[in-house]
Amino acid sequence: MKNVYLLAAIVGTIIPYFFFLQQIDAAGLDLIGFLSLGFANPVAAGFSADLFIASFVFWAYMFTAGDTAPRPWAFIALNLLIGLSCALPAYFYWTLRSTSLRTAPA
Repeated sequence: MKNVYLLAAIVGTIIPYFFFLQQIDAAGLDLIGFLSLGFANPVAAGFSADLFIASFVFWAYMFTAGDTAPRPWAFIALNLLIGLSCALPAYFYWTLRSTSLRTAPA
């Protein structure tokens, strides 16, 4: 299952950046304009609000998960620089990977 999460993290990087790069190509690196498009209409605002709420819940979970959370700041950086579609499956992958490394026979 962990390889499915790795694949999802890769796909979760490629697909959003496909759209992000189109916007950057059309308008340049205008961060304020880019973020304002996320609230351009009620549908976009709903998707953006959902993403922000889900991201904050993900961050809170990582910091309250105790020893099972591998390097939360790295996954917050992924969340902010790429998106939750990459950060969440990457977190699941690394959590399963580190769990299997601890339980592997010596």
